[in-house]
This record gives sequence, C-alpha cells and structure tokens, in this order.
Amino acid sequence: MSSLLPFTSSLLGASRRFMWRSTSGLSPLLRLTPPAPSWVVAFGKKDLPDLPVLLEEELEEQFVRGSGPGGQATNKTSNCVVLKHIPTGIVVKCHQTRSVDINRKRARDIMREKLDVAYKGELSELVVKKKESVLRKQEKRKRVNENLEKKRLFKESLAVDNKPGDDT
Repeated sequence: MSSLLPFTSSLLGASRRFMWRSTSGLSPLLRLTPPAPSWVVAFGKKDLPDLPVLLEEELEEQFVRGSGPGGQATNKTSNCVVLKHIPTGIVVKCHQTRSVDINRKRARDIMREKLDVAYKGELSELVVKKKESVLRKQEKRKRVNENLEKKRLFKESLAVDNKPGDDT
C-alpha cells in the first residue's frame, strides 16, 4: 500500500499540470470520458433533459487567470476555464468559483445550453422558457399596475366624497 503512495502523488501532480485537451495520444488514465447518459441536466435547469451531448474531441479547453474582485486568490491562480467548441466556434468562459473542477463542469453546462440555442434557435427549450418567463413577468407587472391604479382612484373618490363644506 505504501508503495502506491509515490505513484499516486506523482500521477496527481501530473494531472494538475495537464491541460486536459483530448488527443488520441493520451494514456487511458488521463483521457476524459463523455457523460454516460445521453442527456445531461444543466446546472440549475432540472427540467431541461434535452440538451445536446458534448464530445470531448470537439472541445478545446484552457485554464487562464480570472478577473474581477478577489485579490490574490484571483490574480495568481489559473482557475478560469475557457472552453471552445471547435465545429461552431462558440467560446465559453467560466470563473464562478475558485475550484477548477466546478468551473469545468459549469463551463460544460453553459456550453450545452449555448449549443442548444445555436442548433435549435427559436425552438430551443431555453429560449421558449425564457420567453414564457418574460411574458409572466410582464403580466404580473400589468396586474400590479392595474391594482395600484384602482387604489389611487378609490382614494381619490373617498377624498372627493369627504370634502368639508359639501352638504348636499
């Protein structure tokens, strides 16, 4: 068991420095496998199972330094993931967390959503759900404005009825 420790630590050290590009010359241990199911649930999109599957051969991945607030943690670590889909040319940049692994997963989820919109256009589930959400928001705002107008008119009618000196 103790003889495996140096091998494991050297393998982990090599995988951290490895740029995770999928090429045919990689050993089977370092090759990324595509997701097992044909559908993948995007982050926070539990009801959208129909997103396209990403093939690792079609992706080019880089790790760059992020930007924005965070000081030394942001400026000295390369945990921002830049993912490019080679056939379409779509580029996704993800720097939501400090973890490279989580950023890689989120970048792939974002890429699936962008590919879905690129392939299906207006028929994409994401576009349809976004339009429905916008319409619901507009309807709600319209109802709120109507209620406010009714209240204003009611208060004005009360003020007119209760004017002093108006004895009829």
